[in-house]
Amino acid sequence: MHKMSISIDVPDLGSAILFYTNGLGFKEVKKAGANMFILDAGTIKVYLLQKEPNSASTKLDTALRTYDRHWTPIHFDFDVDDIEKTLKLVVTAGGIHEGSESGDWGSIAYCSDPFGHGFCLIEEKK
Repeated sequence: MHKMSISIDVPDLGSAILFYTNGLGFKEVKKAGANMFILDAGTIKVYLLQKEPNSASTKLDTALRTYDRHWTPIHFDFDVDDIEKTLKLVVTAGGIHEGSESGDWGSIAYCSDPFGHGFCLIEEKK
C-alpha cells in the first residue's frame, strides 16, 4: 500500500499556512526549505509549495501557473462532522463559498481557497 500526500502550489506561503490551519484545521508540521511547508491533515501530509504566478508548471509543458479561480476534474473533498461550522471557518479564513446542495446522503458545500483551488466540504448523514 502506498501512502498519499497532497502538494498545493500557492503564491504566498504565509497566507496559505494561515488559510489551511485556520480554515480547515490542519496542523503545522515543519518548514521544509525556503518555499515549502508541511501540514498534517489527519491521515494525509499536505505540502504547500510557494510558486510564482505565471511560472512554468513543468519543463515539458507550456501551461503556466495561474491563481485565478480554475476548475480541474481532480479536486479535494474534505469530510467534515459539521459542514456549517467548517464553512464559516473557511470563509472567515479567506475561502469562497460557491454553492451548496443536500439530499438523503448528506450535504456538500462547493468552495475555493484564496488561491483559486476548488474543493468541497462533505457532511454525510449518519
